[in-house]
Amino acid sequence: QLQASGGGLVQAGGSLRLSCAASGTGFSLSTMGWYRQAPGKRREWVAGIDSGGSTNYPDSVKGRFTVSRDNAKNTVYLEMNSLKPEDTAVYSCNAAILVTGSSHYDWYWGQGTQVTVSS
Repeated sequence: QLQASGGGLVQAGGSLRLSCAASGTGFSLSTMGWYRQAPGKRREWVAGIDSGGSTNYPDSVKGRFTVSRDNAKNTVYLEMNSLKPEDTAVYSCNAAILVTGSSHYDWYWGQGTQVTVSS
């Protein structure tokens, strides 16, 4: 199970830190990522991090958002700085997970957390 937290209301220019923890036993994590979806818009990928710590971002958030992970805690973080009203969305995490006994990784999604940036 993936559990996201850390959303809230912040003024433009402010910062928020989201967390997403994988719970349970008998699994291993590979690539993890963050997506967002604003009302009436398509879901947008905002950050990804692989098992080695390499990161990727779209241009819309590059330089403002930072993704990181703590493998000991099975947790991925999203540090968001210089937030803009257009960053307002429900943010969700996902992860490629290998469950013990399975032959392949599957993608799992956590529930979303609302981020609202006021102008």
